[in-house]
Amino acid sequence: MRPHVIDATGDPGLQPERTALAWTRTALAIAVNALLSIRAGFVAGEPWLVAIGVLLFAASGAAFAIGTVRRRQLSGERLVISPPRGALIGVAAATLAASAGGVASVLVMPS
Repeated sequence: MRPHVIDATGDPGLQPERTALAWTRTALAIAVNALLSIRAGFVAGEPWLVAIGVLLFAASGAAFAIGTVRRRQLSGERLVISPPRGALIGVAAATLAASAGGVASVLVMPS
């Protein structure tokens, strides 16, 4: 699937900025869940929670990088409207993993 590219008009409004900020907020939410998972893993002595947290930190960095790329794509002379399909699938998977890690970090009991 090819990205949809259009010429930028004189004033695109705040929509490109909101889109870029949404990627940044998603990265921050994933990073917070990574911290929760790592903390719960160390407190409960569960190495699988620590591993989930480390993977979530990597996903958070990727989501932030995608947000930076999207900000550049949406602020140029030609707007790339559709983000890469792989980025959307990856962020959706990371968000699900962050949710699962957050729930697991609350439910796990310290040993």
